[in-house]
Amino acid sequence: MAVFTPVSESDVDSLLQRLRLGELTELRGIEGGIENTNYFVTSTAGRYVLTLFERLNHAQLPFYLHLMKHLAHQGIPVPDPQGDADGDILFTVAGKPAALATRLSGSSQLAPTPAHCSALGATLARMHLAARGYEREQPNLRGLAWWNTTVPEVLPHIGAEAAALLQAELAYQNHVAQSPEYAGLPRGPVHADLFRDNVMFEGERLTGIFDFYFAGVDSLLFDLAVALNDWCIALPTGRHDATRFDALLAAYQGVRPLTAQERRLLPAMLRAGALRFWISRLWDFYLPRDAHMLKPHDPTHFERVLRERVTHPVCP
Repeated sequence: MAVFTPVSESDVDSLLQRLRLGELTELRGIEGGIENTNYFVTSTAGRYVLTLFERLNHAQLPFYLHLMKHLAHQGIPVPDPQGDADGDILFTVAGKPAALATRLSGSSQLAPTPAHCSALGATLARMHLAARGYEREQPNLRGLAWWNTTVPEVLPHIGAEAAALLQAELAYQNHVAQSPEYAGLPRGPVHADLFRDNVMFEGERLTGIFDFYFAGVDSLLFDLAVALNDWCIALPTGRHDATRFDALLAAYQGVRPLTAQERRLLPAMLRAGALRFWISRLWDFYLPRDAHMLKPHDPTHFERVLRERVTHPVCP
């Protein structure tokens, strides 16, 4: 959510007119994140978020946008992409693919309690069930195939000890992915980036989940593991927080119980989630793009999380 592409007020006003959403009253760039350009847009009709897509193209984007609309219409609290008179929800702004979606209420809870984790677990399970009726297909573009091609690019930038861990874990995840148990995991559309800053709360009530632009078809367990790795650890150390972990997992299973295969593979998927974000943060840190307000995340955080998941596996 850095600003890679400057947008003029006239660009936004033209889009609002096409969408019949009133007159522009405020346009403000959103700081943080590393993938897309985002602006808060306020008009006489309401509050929205404008996203310009920096890596995804027009052919890839319908999967994400229509998934959000599908979930919104299923009662899941997610941004709803706005359409024009023809029903189009994907546009071009400042030469980039773009979408305008409703802005969620509330704020991110960066120090979640067990109650916040419980609310997230239940909502994530509901979202997985609601997504079962979604018919579009697209793989997780930051899945195993991407890990295999990206690791060689980042290896020259890190020390020998980190490189050894990175290569060993990648080999382990390739081994897991070839197993019959992995092949039998329930799959479907997943968020794949469900961090604390992508969820909104009012008090302990979850009011929204956003930033679906890493979504894809993958194992539902991987999606759950990504959330557990962020919501249920001590951020300074990467260590497991059993109270928050149990609260999130119990609430999730209260809506969608895990299969026996999922329970057995959860430790491996927790490692997979840590590896995925360690790789992407290394890539963003050492091979960055220019952007206004860009703040790359510290890659060593997920190195710590991975080491914790390897040395202290957690079983449900």
